[in-house]
Amino acid sequence: MKKYYLYEMKGMFLQVFSIIIFIFMGLLTYFLCNDFKITYNDFIIIFLLMLPYLILHEILHSISYVVNGAKFKNITYGVHIEKGILCCLCKQNISKRNILISLITPFVVIGVITYIIGIILNNSILISLSIINISGCSGDLVMFFDFLRLKDFQYSEYDNPMAFGIYTKNDLSKKEMFGLKNLGSCMKLEIKDLKKIKVSKLSIVFLIIYYLTGIMNLLLIK
Repeated sequence: MKKYYLYEMKGMFLQVFSIIIFIFMGLLTYFLCNDFKITYNDFIIIFLLMLPYLILHEILHSISYVVNGAKFKNITYGVHIEKGILCCLCKQNISKRNILISLITPFVVIGVITYIIGIILNNSILISLSIINISGCSGDLVMFFDFLRLKDFQYSEYDNPMAFGIYTKNDLSKKEMFGLKNLGSCMKLEIKDLKKIKVSKLSIVFLIIYYLTGIMNLLLIK
């Protein structure tokens, strides 16, 4: 009998993995681009573009979901800065092919490809944004390689932005997943909130302060 096996991403593990990726990309950039440097002007521009770039990351997830068979009405977006979360949730069952493509798309498109372009053009802003995105793909990469080892399953998300369900007839009750915590199983996922975009109140306050700070610093540049 098929049922959902619930898994949650291990926050501390992903943070450490993200830092490791960031350090690796920094070292790689040093060897590939010896004259790489970030001016104060570059830093402010990166500061202002970082969140839109990470939001683009989530938009690319949603585009991949829909292109590969998901319904757009079942896609939701969330901004919860206080939890360190920007998310795109696909609240319906999708195929293994769909989730694998969706997980890897932002990593490749605005990570690897833009990083290579940045290196070729010696563009510190594009290089930096690409590194930030690549290091932010730690959860996507963990899930991608975990799912490659699974067979005959469908994937679905629900109201918890840090968790998901794997719908399968195979017994995963004792299945260990790298970087993921098994939360048990259920016959049906609880999906209560289908609001298209959800931004927490603290996130709104943070975004206002964030961009006011960035714009003020940009205006002060001589």
